[in-house]
Amino acid sequence: MSLFAIPERLPERDAAIEAMLPHVPFDGWTMRALRMGLADAGMPVDDAELLFPGGAADMVDTFCDLADRWMEQDAATLAETRLTARVRGVIALRFERNRPHREAIRRALAVLALPMNARVAAACSARTVDSIWYAAGDESADFSWYTKRAILTGVYGTTLLYWLRDGSEDGADTLAFLDRRLAGVGRIGKLRGRLDTALARLRPA
Repeated sequence: MSLFAIPERLPERDAAIEAMLPHVPFDGWTMRALRMGLADAGMPVDDAELLFPGGAADMVDTFCDLADRWMEQDAATLAETRLTARVRGVIALRFERNRPHREAIRRALAVLALPMNARVAAACSARTVDSIWYAAGDESADFSWYTKRAILTGVYGTTLLYWLRDGSEDGADTLAFLDRRLAGVGRIGKLRGRLDTALARLRPA
């Protein structure tokens, strides 16, 4: 469970987001797209403003939270036991699930990039990274809890941008890019471990 503030979770809001996703590539995260989705789902179109009074940022915030929940559910199928491999698997499952919504995600990032939505953008990013570690089975409770999430924020953010423009079959290039980023993080972790050991030897008994 994420420690960061989450948007209101209601079945009607989840259903509305899922219904509007096919329209977002053409109409953006707008009330027009939302109303069209509601009509498709047989839901009252007049409820659009009531469901998402915060407009586009509210819709994107809810979509990000919904994507996190999808990811956590999908991660239950992972058989890998090593933590780093599970992190890789969780991210791969997220990209696979959201492949049909790539343009909607591209437009969501444009909404989050607006200065007035900086707080929502930060919350979405923090929740997603926290959810990846949670889904991967991370149980750290010390200072490494923070360092792991800070490192993964950079890894996931750059990989997401790569995925958005990846034209390879089944996203193979994205996974190769992710593997390189995770390998780099592993090397940094080993160097830090050696440095900590060396510093420990220099401390007076």
